[in-house]
Amino acid sequence: MSDVQDYNSSLSDAAQSRKYETFSYLPPLSVESARAQIQYIVDKGWNPGIEHTEPENAISNYWYMWKLPLFGETDVDAIMAEIEACHKAHPDNHVRLMGFDNFSQSAGTAMVVHRGKSV
Repeated sequence: MSDVQDYNSSLSDAAQSRKYETFSYLPPLSVESARAQIQYIVDKGWNPGIEHTEPENAISNYWYMWKLPLFGETDVDAIMAEIEACHKAHPDNHVRLMGFDNFSQSAGTAMVVHRGKSV
């Protein structure tokens, strides 16, 4: 399998080298790409949720919740505003967007939308 690429990872460069959640192997999401992903979550009927954590703790299963999940929220601008409010309140933390599927009672998607600063 010579065409499989290895992604180096190190604790000393957690913000740049570590890979987290969906899309983390791609360049950071643009505002337009983030809006499209939020619209996908809304279109699927999932409940958006916002979480954050320090870069050195990002491999943990437990991230801090930003408020409660936005149950029933369908306004993409309101969801974007909450993501930005979380990022502004915690500028050094990773911020991820979750899409909670209330029928399967699981996360339908999760993606880091803001990367924090490395330790």
